[in-house]
Amino acid sequence: MTKKEKQQLAKKIIRITDEEIDDEHFIHRLLEESTLYNIYEDERSTFGQKAADALAGFAGSWAFVIIFIVFLALWISGNIWLLRQPFDPYPFILLNLILSCVSALQAPLIMMSQNRQEAKDRKRSEGDYKINLKSEIIIEDMHYKLDAIIARQAEILKYLSERDNDKYVK
Repeated sequence: MTKKEKQQLAKKIIRITDEEIDDEHFIHRLLEESTLYNIYEDERSTFGQKAADALAGFAGSWAFVIIFIVFLALWISGNIWLLRQPFDPYPFILLNLILSCVSALQAPLIMMSQNRQEAKDRKRSEGDYKINLKSEIIIEDMHYKLDAIIARQAEILKYLSERDNDKYVK
């Protein structure tokens, strides 16, 4: 929960407590005004964000690793043994250029995807915090009500025992 959200929540609490309302109404008003359920809604992704996520998903898979190993093996074997006139002879300068270009493009896209995932995780953890806070408030309210019930039950038992004693005394 950010500092601004905490300040807004405190202002709402003060405004609500200034009104003459009972505790239960206070808790329900407080929980209604906080945005607990809109946290998990995913924002609309742009084409670039979807592409970065797809590339990061593919680049981190075994399919990518296997395809890349097969590509490298074919490139190297083709230029060493299969072709009489290799288009990229032994130090494989063209292959190194291709690998550098792939990594130069792939790294920022993967980092963009990781940053988006981190933002989603942060939003999810804030939502979990708010839901836990809501649960704690509800549990405290139930505890207070249970204490009130027990106190009233004790009063009733005391009243009944006094009434029964008065009945036997007369």
